[in-house]
Amino acid sequence: MELRPTDVEALGTRGFFVREGLLGVDLARRAREEAVGLLEAGELKRAGVRRGGDHALDEVVRGDSIGWLDDSATGALLEVWSRFEALRVQLNESAYLGLRRTELQLAHYPATGAGYQRHLDAFPGDDNRRMTAIVYLNEDWRPEHGGKLRVFVEPPLEVEPRLDTSVVFRSALIEHEVLPSFHDRFAITAWFSAR
Repeated sequence: MELRPTDVEALGTRGFFVREGLLGVDLARRAREEAVGLLEAGELKRAGVRRGGDHALDEVVRGDSIGWLDDSATGALLEVWSRFEALRVQLNESAYLGLRRTELQLAHYPATGAGYQRHLDAFPGDDNRRMTAIVYLNEDWRPEHGGKLRVFVEPPLEVEPRLDTSVVFRSALIEHEVLPSFHDRFAITAWFSAR
């Protein structure tokens, strides 16, 4: 995905943009296959809330399972890592954000009404996550599946987690939530930080 001037402008004025085509359909499908394989192998673990000594599991707040990805991944997931790294470089070149580090997380929301309550991705009091980029890996997603990403902007926006749809936003500015999902829902999220 090549950043457009309108994408950069939207980040500056609205704090987010939504696009198709970060991965391309073929890579998105292959990444989903690998994600399903990781889930079936028990490689994804229940996600918690808060950090450090306050870390806890709380299904009311967050119902997904996660796995961390890095440049030691293989196959399609390594290609996904490379696409997010290319996006980080483009964001630096186009928006002068000084992004130095990428964290990548695969998340699975089971079809049990799992969601993630309203939150920010940046942790308080720390210059950590500056930008969030999400790509969805869900083919044939239908409205009855739920699982939309609600973005708390004016007017509010809801994004269906369809295959190869991406949302990019400012981590400390844009509150968002994952609405209850009634179909298996996969997403890969990158956080770009300045340290």
